[in-house]
Amino acid sequence: MPIGTPFHSRTSALCQSYNWRHWSGYLAASSYDVLHDNEYIDVSPLYKYDVKGKDALRLVNRLSTRDAAKCAVHQAMYTCLCDDQGKVIQDGTVFRFAEETFRFHLADPSLRWLRLNAAGLEVELEDVSERIAALALQGPTSRDILKRLADTDIDRINYFRFASATLGGIPAVVSRTGYTGDLGYEIWVSAEHAEPLWDLLMAAGGPYGLVPVGMLALDMARLEAGFVLIEVDYTSSEKALVALQKFSPFEIGLGWTVNLEKESFVGHAALRAEKERGSLRQLVGLEIDWEEFERLFGEVGLPAQAPTSAWRSRVPVFRDGRQIGRATTGCWSPTLKKYIALAIVRHDCATLGLPLQLEVAVEDEKKRVGANVMRLPFFDPERKRARFYKPSTARTTP
Repeated sequence: MPIGTPFHSRTSALCQSYNWRHWSGYLAASSYDVLHDNEYIDVSPLYKYDVKGKDALRLVNRLSTRDAAKCAVHQAMYTCLCDDQGKVIQDGTVFRFAEETFRFHLADPSLRWLRLNAAGLEVELEDVSERIAALALQGPTSRDILKRLADTDIDRINYFRFASATLGGIPAVVSRTGYTGDLGYEIWVSAEHAEPLWDLLMAAGGPYGLVPVGMLALDMARLEAGFVLIEVDYTSSEKALVALQKFSPFEIGLGWTVNLEKESFVGHAALRAEKERGSLRQLVGLEIDWEEFERLFGEVGLPAQAPTSAWRSRVPVFRDGRQIGRATTGCWSPTLKKYIALAIVRHDCATLGLPLQLEVAVEDEKKRVGANVMRLPFFDPERKRARFYKPSTARTTP
């Protein structure tokens, strides 16, 4: 039975839609208002695992496609965890708190996987998921809100870096990370400080129009940012039933996280072989031809209705009359004023600007609408990565 996060006393009071969904055993609001266009994110359901000890770096490097040795203290690292075949188990972030202390933030439970790979290493593993609460403060004014509250210089926290801070007397870790593709931060506190943190942020953010965000709005924002979602845009290799349901990082747009030059890691040999021969599939962005979409509905006397919530279904994609892949997520982007989607297509059909076709149902009849391959991310404002302060010890980009 799902339970509330440490913020549930606040989120439940605000959830006027009474629309909830399950996330990792917790209740998460799908939307707080009846509509979800303008909202802000309780990310507490993420699984959090501390890795400490002499061999902490060795374990993180054994599991991660990134080179954790290049991750500085107080730096966050986005990475993939793969199986021996180079297929993605899941993606997530790793924070480096000290030379021998890391923390994984993952969507699915992974303690058993960590322990299996830690055999023979001098390392301590601890599941701190229920002890750590987290809120994501995202959007153009997120930095201004934090600067009103923090006792540390928020300007010094660059993209994918983090720092300890006190917010209104609440000890916290503030990271410049998030799942919306805009300027944003995530605030990590002990669970007992969850409610005071919520109240503090809501009060400070009032003048800026700060509101809580539900999963429906988050789905829309992460699509605009071109971020993949496990069990929607790809299937974890641990849950796949057949080989075709398994994906490598190269196939889901995360090939940039794969460092084949570092020491061996789980899946290294398979990924090197795939890099040499090339991948069969690739994640792309699609922009659906809105005029053609309207015309298809107009032919049966109906107005075209843009999907205001992101759909999560497998929609066939065609090229020259043959299916060459499938779209996985799509919706009308209120930011871009376009109908967009993510899709996995045949590698030779991933060329930017290439015209494809997306299946669409018009009065229960299957039609095809034009869609062009677009560069990802769809939305990538300069403020997201803008460097407000240049630390002398910076080693890598996220």
